[in-house]
Formats: sequence, structure tokens, C-alpha cells
Amino acid sequence: MNAFLGELLGTMTMILLGNGVVAGVLLKDTYGENSGWIVITTAWAFAVICGVLVALVVGSNAHLNPAITVGVAIATGDWTLAPTYIPAQMLGAMAGALLVWLHYLPHWARTDDAQRKRGCFCTAPAIRHIPSNLLSEIIGTCVLVFVAAVIFSGRLAPDGLAPGFGPFLVGILVWGIGLSLGGTTGYAINPARDLGPRIMHALLPIAGKGSSGWNYAAVPVVGPLIGAILGGLAVNLANL
Repeated sequence: MNAFLGELLGTMTMILLGNGVVAGVLLKDTYGENSGWIVITTAWAFAVICGVLVALVVGSNAHLNPAITVGVAIATGDWTLAPTYIPAQMLGAMAGALLVWLHYLPHWARTDDAQRKRGCFCTAPAIRHIPSNLLSEIIGTCVLVFVAAVIFSGRLAPDGLAPGFGPFLVGILVWGIGLSLGGTTGYAINPARDLGPRIMHALLPIAGKGSSGWNYAAVPVVGPLIGAILGGLAVNLANL
């Protein structure tokens, strides 16, 4: 139960703070309106750190991401966590998106652009080219899985990382991925992070919300899963 709750609360925290900054930048009449990509990527890094810390303290291994769960399973051959972690991650992502909607409640009606509203929930490509978009998500997630494994490898810290330092390094990793690789698709690199809030966008009574973008929704799910498999295989190849 602690593992399920840890993944749920950790993912919820990450999505609340991560999608929250997107809403703060994209929605009309917020103090953060139009503050830009650097603000989004930086706050997303902080969101990951906070979510990981919550999950660890509550009682999970703080994956917060089906791609990480799959990557770990590929690397270790142990799939026992997946049936508990992945549903918790999805529910946590949906709960976080609900809280973002509630937090910014007066701003949805003031924002005319439906794509900006959807962008507060899920990703969309800067240039729609499905093969390239898929490749971007594969590369970004492969980097996430492989470098996260490097961070926690005994080779880097034979005596183990100091408590709390691992989540900080993972946040830096996500920040780097966002800055370097996120400009093409918005770096979902996490099926739950995209699909859970996209479902909430479809369900919630958001003023003038428009389409939920289901004709793109497979890319930020399939791409990260492929990237996770490749990352897990790379971890095995490197014998981390």
C-alpha cells in the first residue's frame, strides 16, 4: 500500500508543480504569463525533485513514470513493481491535473487560445512530423533512463549517494533534457504525465477548451516506452 500511495502522491505532486508552471506561463492574466521556456524547464526540474522526495518518504522507489518502471524492469528482469506502480502513476497524474485546473480556475475563461489551454495538460509537437516527434520522445526517454541509472550506479558513489542528493541529480537530468531536447515535442518522456492529464482535459468542464489532441496522443505514450526499453538495454550493455 505504501508503494502505491508513494507513486500516486509523488506523481500528483510532480504534475501539480510541473503542469502548474505551464499554466502559469500560458494562461492569461497570471503573474507568470509569457515568462518562457526557461521558467517552464526550471520549474519542471524542481517538480521532479519534489515528487521524487514525496514518493521516497511515503514508501515507493519514486519512479513516477511508467517509462522508468519499464526501463528498470528491462534492466533487472523484475516486473513485479509494474502492476502496482503504473496504475498509481496514472491516477496521480490525473489528480495533479485536476488540482492544476482548480488552482487556475478563473484563468481558463480569460484565455482565448484553446491550444494554450491544452498545453497546460499535455504535450504537442512544435512541428508536427510524427516520425520525428516519435524519435524525439524515444531519444529523450532513453537518455532519462540511462543517465538515471548512471546516477544511482555504485560506480559513481560506491558508498551510496548522500540522502536527498539522488533526487536533486535526477532533477538536474530532467532540466537538461528539457533545455536540450524538449524543444521539439515538449518532452513528455513519461506516458502517465501526458496521458493522465490529457484524459482530464477531455473530462473537465474547461471553458473553450477545444480538442484534446487524441490524434497525437499515442506519440508521448509509445515513444517513451520504446525509449525506456532501449535505455534498459543500454543499462544492461554497460553493466551498470
